Amino acid sequence: MQALPQVEESRFAASSGGARSIPPLRLAVLYVVFFLIAAGLGYPALNRFDPRVVPGLSDVQSYAAMVTGTPSPGPDHMKFRVLVPWMARPLYRLAQGHVRSWDPVMFGLVAVDALFEAATALLIVWLGTRILGSSPVALAGALLYMVNFAVPNMRLAGLVDAGEGFFLLVVYACLSEFEFWPLPFIAILGALTKETFVPFSIVFIAAWWGVMGKKVPRSGAAWIVVSWISSFAALGFLHYALSGRFENPLAFAESLRGNANYLAHFASSLWDRNLWYVFVWLLPLGIPRLKRFPKSWLIPVAAACVVVFVLDAYYGGAPGTVGRALFSVAGPLLALSSGSFLAGGKSVDAVC
Repeated sequence: MQALPQVEESRFAASSGGARSIPPLRLAVLYVVFFLIAAGLGYPALNRFDPRVVPGLSDVQSYAAMVTGTPSPGPDHMKFRVLVPWMARPLYRLAQGHVRSWDPVMFGLVAVDALFEAATALLIVWLGTRILGSSPVALAGALLYMVNFAVPNMRLAGLVDAGEGFFLLVVYACLSEFEFWPLPFIAILGALTKETFVPFSIVFIAAWWGVMGKKVPRSGAAWIVVSWISSFAALGFLHYALSGRFENPLAFAESLRGNANYLAHFASSLWDRNLWYVFVWLLPLGIPRLKRFPKSWLIPVAAACVVVFVLDAYYGGAPGTVGRALFSVAGPLLALSSGSFLAGGKSVDAVC
């Protein structure tokens, strides 16, 4: 296949029969299939084991308490990660007394996580078909993403990372199509999901902007700035609603800072087994074909990954934090690249 012409990212699909050729009915069927796969992967959390008593999943205690409306037993900042528990609450109430041996609280959390994971997998298919010009390869990438260690063992065990990863991928999907007006709404929803979405998305968008340069219209630049303001505003109003006072986002971030030695914690994070469970096959399979993807995705992902390590070292994150965050940022890209590598075929030069 010949190299693709240098065109705007929003026109990339036209040169390869891209994702716009996927019929809506097929997308709907794919979403249902992905949801059922995710629900099956998350099933053990319903009645095989209780994630709330697993040391590496201690955050689930806080999210489960938020679903039931009881005081959160975890750190104070956990109570601001409201979107997934709020979405799970009506499902929990609906499930009470109707799901037999299933835990109704975990039913609500796992169902919401499965909805987000299915949507992420569908976006991977959409982006992969658009960029690589091959629906089967894109589907392979989505399935590799779904079966990664992080999905059944973390994202479908009652954590909120499924929502954060989805909104980060939606950010790129919008940027790749030069559709800027949804960014403020995505920023608000992402901030309500997990506070780390704010720095990750800001750095990601800024890096994308730097790559695209003058191709970004003034209206797009305005929407980008509004999205950044919206994310901080969402955090501010959320703090006021839950704590009764507005809190400076920078002061709040500083309050989460740990006392760990930066370099020592960085080294321990690199050797954390949870990190390598996630990336032990994803990196060697994904790296060789990264050149097939546009720089406007590669560079923002790389920049956001740097931020992951910086924030982890600064705040002294618990074991497993780095792996979960890196998978949110880079998991879809590496899964697609891994699918391309396993599927074989000639490489294609990607546009910026």
